[in-house]
Amino acid sequence: MFQIDKTLVSEDVIEKQFLCNLSACKGACCIHGEAGAPIEKDERKILERIYPTVKPLLRKQGQDTIEKHGTYIQNDEGDFETPLIEGGECAYVIFDHKNIALCGIEQAFNKGLIDFKKPISCHLYPVRIQAFSEFSAVNYSHWDICNDACALGKSMELPVYKFLKEALIRKFGADWYEELELVAEQYYLNK
Repeated sequence: MFQIDKTLVSEDVIEKQFLCNLSACKGACCIHGEAGAPIEKDERKILERIYPTVKPLLRKQGQDTIEKHGTYIQNDEGDFETPLIEGGECAYVIFDHKNIALCGIEQAFNKGLIDFKKPISCHLYPVRIQAFSEFSAVNYSHWDICNDACALGKSMELPVYKFLKEALIRKFGADWYEELELVAEQYYLNK
């Protein structure tokens, strides 16, 4: 691990390669798993604010789940996350004509209907952030459903941090990302 400001970053973020391959996985990260996407404190109000605009883009099952449980839920550990449809896919998931799972929030953003792209935890995937009192850990999280994304990233020689440039800047800022690039450059020089 290496430190940038108040973050500890795993070497995997610069060593591993990744490029989402939606045609292969069909958006599996949005429909599999045991919990919804983590939601940060400031995102809770945003989800409440944008829901009326996003709602018409969502499937009826997603709308019903959100109407019943809210735009986010609190789990047993006290953390907040997106609600799931009957323990399955995220309530914000929609499907395109090829049956690929897409984020209804992101589709609203892409159409210029809202100013919020999607929860930062989704934008940062496959990186996960774990906050501690003095720092945050920035870790690469490998999930077997992303094997095709890892293979595609490797074929394109695209490190995780470059794939996630926009999301990492959104989370930590441009100066932080520039420091990450310098660390990565030094890391590869010393390898």
